Amino acid sequence: MPTSAEAIQQPLRHDESSQKLYSYPKYWAECFGTAPFLPMSRAEMDELGWDSCDIIIVTADAYVDHPSFGMAVVGRLLEAQGFRVGIISQPAWNSCEDFMQLGQPNLFFGVTGGNMDSLINRYTADLRIRSDDAYTPGGEAGKRPDRSVIVYSQRCREAYYDTPIVIGGIEASLRRIAQYDYWSDKVRRSILIDSNADILLFGNAERALAELAHELSTGKAIEDCWDLRGTALLRDKIPGGWTEIDSTRIDWPSGIDKLPNPYDFHNTAADGNAYQQPTTQSEPGDKRDEVAPVRIIPLPLQRKADFDTRLSYIRLPSYNKVLNDPALYAHASRVLHQEANPYNGKVLVQKHGTQEVWVNPPPIPLETDEMDWVFDLPFQRRPHPSYGNARIPAYDMIKTSVNIMRGCFGGCTFCSITEHEGRIIQSRSEDSILREIEKIRDQVPGFTGTISDLGGPTANMYKLNCSSPTIQKSCKRLSCVYPNICKHLNTDHSPTTELYRKARAIKGVKRVAIASGLRYDLAIRDPEYVEELVTHHVGGYLKIAPEHSEDKTLAKMMKPSISAYDEFKKMFDQFSRKAGKEQYLIPYFIAAHPGCDEEDMLNLSLWLKEHKFKPDQVQTFYPSPMALATAMYYSERNPLEKVRYKSEKINVAKDIDQRRLQKAFLRYHDEKNWPMLRDALKRLGREDLIGTSPKALIPPVEPRNSKGSKRSSARSNRSHNRSHNRKRR
Repeated sequence: MPTSAEAIQQPLRHDESSQKLYSYPKYWAECFGTAPFLPMSRAEMDELGWDSCDIIIVTADAYVDHPSFGMAVVGRLLEAQGFRVGIISQPAWNSCEDFMQLGQPNLFFGVTGGNMDSLINRYTADLRIRSDDAYTPGGEAGKRPDRSVIVYSQRCREAYYDTPIVIGGIEASLRRIAQYDYWSDKVRRSILIDSNADILLFGNAERALAELAHELSTGKAIEDCWDLRGTALLRDKIPGGWTEIDSTRIDWPSGIDKLPNPYDFHNTAADGNAYQQPTTQSEPGDKRDEVAPVRIIPLPLQRKADFDTRLSYIRLPSYNKVLNDPALYAHASRVLHQEANPYNGKVLVQKHGTQEVWVNPPPIPLETDEMDWVFDLPFQRRPHPSYGNARIPAYDMIKTSVNIMRGCFGGCTFCSITEHEGRIIQSRSEDSILREIEKIRDQVPGFTGTISDLGGPTANMYKLNCSSPTIQKSCKRLSCVYPNICKHLNTDHSPTTELYRKARAIKGVKRVAIASGLRYDLAIRDPEYVEELVTHHVGGYLKIAPEHSEDKTLAKMMKPSISAYDEFKKMFDQFSRKAGKEQYLIPYFIAAHPGCDEEDMLNLSLWLKEHKFKPDQVQTFYPSPMALATAMYYSERNPLEKVRYKSEKINVAKDIDQRRLQKAFLRYHDEKNWPMLRDALKRLGREDLIGTSPKALIPPVEPRNSKGSKRSSARSNRSHNRSHNRKRR
């Protein structure tokens, strides 16, 4: 920890402006040039003339040198800074042998669980083991351990004990503080503790990674980088001179403004201010972080007190408290999400035993020129040659897709994109995107002329940002589009529309599809965009995600009313007819979301029947780490509102039978679900929905001895489905 006077009472670096990613002086190893592929073996290192790697990335995914794969982006970024970067992909984890195959890195190991969380990658929402892995050659399952970041970090530590370990990627990012773990059904400690890593980089961490690598290359210790935005690390104590905002409780006593601050030894009754800044002066040679008292302000008084916000942090309830008190867990989740704006978010501190998990605010978002620079790095756009002809399913899906932006201001509570990438949209320039399309045309083997997607976390947030930088820097809204679209949000889709037109005009490009999720509540603000999309970029079907029909459940999701879907469908049908095309919307829905009960699911099934939808693929709510809906699931409280012990609990379907029943309502047409649905309808007093009338949801029970009748019914259902599918096509 820093002990010099210069290292304390200083705000975080890069508070407003950040050094450009491409402006750092290159590390001396740049003389080795650019590697065709980042090396995965000593033989490849020898061919490049390397005696060692400066940085080694350990990843749970197959190495694909493509900007949609995290290890490639990180590796090429560091290479562009002048460092020699090696890749250890999907190592055997029963010993540290594979972790030594490239030797000891000069600077650090970078450990990531890959593009997907390793547990979500392996288990379904019903905790069944998946039979394949899209990020592995041949789709083979079992090539990564559960909790990959923890296991890999421990093996790196065994291999080279004194080498720093930097963890990142979505698996680490969503576990930076104590978090509910669905797979073990308990609250786990920060992944920093369990992995024994030195520092965690969260989000799309290019800015923090470049800064950290250059700092370490000068001989600086990781402990001295404690003030780097976008990072979390462990501290033994808090630096001196900082103000603590105490958020460790949810029900404060009345008259709190009269409580004395027990740490403020220099206040007197005559001062008239229980929270006066301490005036202790340091003597020459003093270690100020050991002697300077920390000023503490209860959370309800932070707006009334006078203090330097740049030297303040919020103390969350400790790991032990959130482990034993679900209400405090929900409160901690609420505070974390409220502090997600990089321009006004505070440092968060959470005690784990005798150590403090210190979480810095998110990094300042990348500017357009920096985004362009990252995506213009020399990617080969294909898997490493060592995989031969083995098919990597995830690569097949994205090899002709283009990521045009990052971030999402939707804030859907069940989604972790916002927690990982942030709410501020970071967009590439039009020229950069068009150049990448040309690279796909020229570099991707077997290119057929189809660009499979122009998108990102969403299809239509490209260049949509707050119209007021001043308001954006002070805003703490969890969503720019819920409960209504913010009046300061730019909803002009014309840059996206123009991009689509230019993309499909590129020589050799026959079709540009849009596969990313569409925010239809935004799209209806710009009919020209919808017409462009429907006329030229929908291949018969467009996937869309209203998620539910009932406002009560949609409110817990922070999703718009189903009426917005209805409005979009009218526009979709209108422009499809105008284009002379028969096209259909494919809606996605979620069962068993926190706050959703059986009556809500019944109403949704009736909505589906009314609109003649018979979903085949349906989704059950999956509690991913750090999501607001996961806090609802675990605590049965609503962190979208101020959490109190007396707050009304929300309905949560945790029992496997409850979850399966809610899923069955989505597949009301599947005869396997009819027995449980009959029981549920009787329990809900809706036996009128059991029968043969057009309004009935499911048929009545057939006589047990009527086998022929059952076979006839099954044939009839199959015939109906085939007829319906032909009509849909």
